[in-house]
Amino acid sequence: MPKIKTHRGAAKRLRFTKNGKIKRGKAFKSHILNKKSTKRKRRLRKGGYLSVSNAKVMKTLIPYK
Repeated sequence: MPKIKTHRGAAKRLRFTKNGKIKRGKAFKSHILNKKSTKRKRRLRKGGYLSVSNAKVMKTLIPYK
């Protein structure tokens, strides 16, 4: 059985926790920041977790991580 290729874009963006959850970065924080409030930008700094339904798909994209 051949090995499954890792989706490199997903591997660069996602990290696994020890409990099996998948951490991700928040979107909308790279440019056009002057119209976004300070509170909103501060919340965007923190990471988030993928939902359970999305995590199942992403685990197939990153099989060996």
